[in-house]
Amino acid sequence: MVSIPKNFSFSTQTPSTQTPHSGYHWDGSDRRFFEGWYYRVTLPAGDTFAFMYSIEDPIGGKTHSGGAAQILGPDDKYLWRTYPDVKRFWASPTQLALGHWGQTDLETQANWLSPDEFDRHIQQGYQATATWNQGIIRDPANNGYCRWQYEIQPIYGWGDRGRIQQSTAGWLSSLQIFEPGWQILMAHGLATGWIDWYGKRYEFTNAPAYSEKNWGGAFPQRWFWLNCNSFDDEPDLALTAGGGRRGVLWWMESVAMVGLHYRGKFYEFVPWNSEVTWNIQPWGCWQMQARNADYEVILTGTTDLSGTPLRAPTQNGLVFCCKDTMRGQVSLQLYSCRGGKKSILEATSSVCGLEIGGNPWDSAWQK
Repeated sequence: MVSIPKNFSFSTQTPSTQTPHSGYHWDGSDRRFFEGWYYRVTLPAGDTFAFMYSIEDPIGGKTHSGGAAQILGPDDKYLWRTYPDVKRFWASPTQLALGHWGQTDLETQANWLSPDEFDRHIQQGYQATATWNQGIIRDPANNGYCRWQYEIQPIYGWGDRGRIQQSTAGWLSSLQIFEPGWQILMAHGLATGWIDWYGKRYEFTNAPAYSEKNWGGAFPQRWFWLNCNSFDDEPDLALTAGGGRRGVLWWMESVAMVGLHYRGKFYEFVPWNSEVTWNIQPWGCWQMQARNADYEVILTGTTDLSGTPLRAPTQNGLVFCCKDTMRGQVSLQLYSCRGGKKSILEATSSVCGLEIGGNPWDSAWQK
């Protein structure tokens, strides 16, 4: 079912930042299944890279069986490759660790390689953990390529610093009743290494990094997402917010959440502890507001850019069904509601990730 790397030490992931659902979820059955991982790094000059890895129907032999790697690079430029051989995919069921070999001279079972071994033997593919991201993909149609190698120091998982980390969808997510599952793996970290993008080499030290994942039978019918951990004059602030129309057992529901990590504290606004409202345009403007007994948060994301279509797993396989920019504007206000409304934080950024997905998006989605 899963190839667990025998020569990789999982001790590199610190318990204080490891979240639930870090491991691979496939149970070995032949039901429709995908799992996807998202890594992002934001560079000082405002350039940002998002790496998206996915595997579908890993049992093999099905119409949509196979994997892919997608990259959204500087100026929202897009690069991707597929890896049809599911036997060259590996992942750990207990920790965040995965990889997929595309073109290689190795005949052995796919597993973790040392960075030097990977460079010598893998002509196309990737491998990633909680503290490492490495790979190379090429597009023969335009001679484009990306090669990357960087290590990650996790700062925030999903919860208060130094405490047990939380499931993004709450404790019920362990019962696999949601379709799909969603987990922020690392709300904030620091990345050091390099990325070679179409011949331009970007070197960076302690650049803001982020990771999350999804798993299940397909993405939501409709969704939106905001993400930023590189704010102006606020290096210890990370935001992830989103909502969607998802399956829960035999019915559908529309839900949304906002999560903030700021100066060691986790501010969580979710349906079971807060009132969350939103007004999301078909493109260009994302507005959210959430309030509970103690705090209130107000978010506004905007962009004049056209956005880049990206692929996501659906019932019909990996197809274009969402649109992103990594250069959105965002403003954030956080208030304390104890004993009167008092401002805790006001922050802005011009490198916010903004996304809409699914359909229909012919009008604003409000709640």
